Amino acid sequence: MYPGTHAQNTPEKPALIMGGSGEVVTYGELDERSNRLARLWYERGLRRGDHVAIFMENHQRYMEVVWAALRSGLYITPISSILGAGEVAYILEDSGARCLVTSAARLEVAAEAIAKAQRVEQLLVAGAPGALDTAGRLKGVGGAPTVAGDPVRNGEAGTEGGRAYWPAGRVASYEEALAASSAERLPEEPAGDIMLYSSGTTGRPKGVEHPLRPGAITDGSASALLLGGVFGFNASDVYLSPAPVYHSAPSRFCVGVQSLGGTIVMMEKFDPEQALTLISRYKVTTSQWVPTMFIRMLRLAEETRNDADVSSMRVAIHAAAPCPVEVKQRMMDWWGPVIWEYYAGTEVNGFCLVKPEEWLARPGTVGRPIIGTLHILDEAGEELPAGEPGTIYFADGMAYSYHNDPEKTQEAQDPLGHGWTTIGDMGYVDEGGWLFLTDRKAFMIISGGVNIYPQEVENLLATHPKVEDVAVIGVPNEEMGEEVKAVVQPVDWSEAGPVLAEELVAFCRKSLAGYKCPKSVDFERELPRSDAGKLYKRMVRDRYWKDHATRIA
Repeated sequence: MYPGTHAQNTPEKPALIMGGSGEVVTYGELDERSNRLARLWYERGLRRGDHVAIFMENHQRYMEVVWAALRSGLYITPISSILGAGEVAYILEDSGARCLVTSAARLEVAAEAIAKAQRVEQLLVAGAPGALDTAGRLKGVGGAPTVAGDPVRNGEAGTEGGRAYWPAGRVASYEEALAASSAERLPEEPAGDIMLYSSGTTGRPKGVEHPLRPGAITDGSASALLLGGVFGFNASDVYLSPAPVYHSAPSRFCVGVQSLGGTIVMMEKFDPEQALTLISRYKVTTSQWVPTMFIRMLRLAEETRNDADVSSMRVAIHAAAPCPVEVKQRMMDWWGPVIWEYYAGTEVNGFCLVKPEEWLARPGTVGRPIIGTLHILDEAGEELPAGEPGTIYFADGMAYSYHNDPEKTQEAQDPLGHGWTTIGDMGYVDEGGWLFLTDRKAFMIISGGVNIYPQEVENLLATHPKVEDVAVIGVPNEEMGEEVKAVVQPVDWSEAGPVLAEELVAFCRKSLAGYKCPKSVDFERELPRSDAGKLYKRMVRDRYWKDHATRIA
C-alpha cells in the first residue's frame, strides 16, 4: 500500500505520466528517488514530526518529494506555485520548514523567499543543473549575479542591493543531491503527513495540522482507504489529475492512487480540450474536478465534445466549490451517471458523500456524512430543525489544529463547548439528513434584516449563456444595510453594459423571489479565482466596502 510495494512487484509500471510532455515516472523510479531524498533528509538530522516544504508547479518530480516526506515521518507543506516571495517566506517561517524543494521555473521566487526565511536550511532545485556553479553556489537569479558562500557573511543568508546570498551548500541541485545520497532504505519509515495551508482569503493563511498517526508508511494511508473503500479505486485505475497538485484534494488523491498502485496522468495546467484528449488517449477511468472545469468543457464546440471518447470514465469526482444543478445535470447527460460529489474541507473535520444515483434523486445535495456527525446550529449554538439553514458543524471527525494558532483552533469550535468544529460554511439538512449548502457564513447578505445566500443567485446566473463567471455580493445600502449586486465576467466583453445587465436581472426574476435578485450588475474582464477554481470573493467585495469602517452601513 505504498510505492515501495509496487516497485517490488511492478517496477516498470507508470506511476506518473505528465499530460503535456508525456514523460513517465515508473514505480521503480518513484521508490528509489523518494527513498534517496528521505535518506538525504535523515542524514541532515530531520526526524519524525519535522517539517519540509515543496514550491513547484505540476512537475514530474512532485510526487517523489511528497513520498520522501511521507515515508520518513515528516510533515510536508505544498505551497501554491503562484504565490509571491513574501507569501512563500511567511509559510516557510510559520511552518518551520527546514528544507524547501523547488523547480527551475520557480527558482527566482524561491531564492528571494529563503533569503527572508532563515529557518530553511537547504533549497533543492529540480531541473536546474546549470543554475549552480562547481562549488554548489547559485550563480544568479533573474540575470543578476548572486552572492553565495561569501565568508564575510559569516555563514548567514540575507539580501543586499536586491540580490540574495546564502552560505555555500544552502542551495543545491536536486538531481545531484539525490545522486550523492544513499539508496538504502531507512531503518524505520514512520508515516508522515501533508500539512496544507488555507487559501488566506480571510487573512494570513494557517496550516491545517493533523496528528501524525502511529505506525509505518507500509501500513497504508487514509487516502488509499478512502479512494479504495468509498470510490472503488484499485491498481488498474488510470487517474486524471487536472488541477494544481499543491491543493488539498489533488495532493491527497494522488497519494491515494499511488498507494493503491494506479497510474496518475497529471496535467501541467488545465485545458478543457486537452483534458478530453488525455481521457481518450490513456483510457482514463477515474478523475477529480472542480465545477469551473465542467463549465469550460461544456462550453467547447459540440463537435469537439462529441468526438471525445469518455466511455472509459468510471468515477469522476468533484468538490471544492458548489456546482450549479444544471451544470452537473448536463455532465451526467454527457458522461453518464459517473459523477460523484463530496463535501469536505482541508481540515477533514467531516466528509459528506453523494453517489450519482443519489444526486439524481435529490439534485443539489452535497451528500450525507460518512466521516463525522453533522449538526446545523444557530448563532447561539442551538441545533436547528430540518430545512432551516445555519452553520455547519461536525462531531467525531478527524482531529486537527491550526498550526501556531490556538485561538483560531478554538474559534472553529461550537459556542456551547461540545467540541464540534466548523469551517464556516452554511447549509441545511432535509428530512432524510441530506446536506444542502447555502453559502459561506462570511458572505451571507443581510438586507433589511433578511438573510440572502449568494450561492443560490450565483448558481442561477452561471447557467446564463452570456455569463463566463459571476460573484454575487452584498454592497452598502443606507436604508437596507446591504443590497444584492452581481459582478459578472461576460463571455463577450463587447456585450458588457446596461442592456446585458437588465437581461441578467430579468433572468433572475424569472426563477427567484425579487428580494434575492441583484439590484445592479457590474462587469469585470476577469474575476479573481485560484487556479483550482476557488473564487476569491472577498477581493471582489472589499472594493465596495473600502470607504466603510464596518459592514454595517
